[in-house]
Amino acid sequence: MEKNQFEHKTFSRILFCTDFSQNADFAFDYAVDAAKRRPDCELYLLHIIPQTDSQFWKTYIYEVEGVDNKAKRDIDQLIQDSYLSKLPEGVKMHVECRVGKDYEEILDFADKMNIDLIVLGRQGHGSFQDALFGRVTEKVVRKAKCAVMVIPHICRERK
Repeated sequence: MEKNQFEHKTFSRILFCTDFSQNADFAFDYAVDAAKRRPDCELYLLHIIPQTDSQFWKTYIYEVEGVDNKAKRDIDQLIQDSYLSKLPEGVKMHVECRVGKDYEEILDFADKMNIDLIVLGRQGHGSFQDALFGRVTEKVVRKAKCAVMVIPHICRERK
């Protein structure tokens, strides 16, 4: 074995992904804890707004005046209330919202921002079929070029 094979990796750029589910909210504590323990660490929050494949739905949405602005204000308020207001002193977080395919946007953001660690809940607002291991989480774990910390909701019950 090579000497450096087990060299300790310090995470300096941590990405927390949220869909505002309870599991994501719980995973936030782990992301903040990881950032708090590393001086000068950069913490990022990423929320993906799913882009609908239905052209009819897109047409309907964009005919409603001001819907984009209201949706943006609502998301900003949710991020403020759920995450930014709970940051401990000394921990700063960069916030980004994107529209697109969830796992693709997460992987793209992680690559472009040179993320060292992705933190996300095991399951989010998915269907019953995704209950054991979320579809998005599974794809991120398989395809990420960095470490991924997956937080199962069951951890909350052990606290």
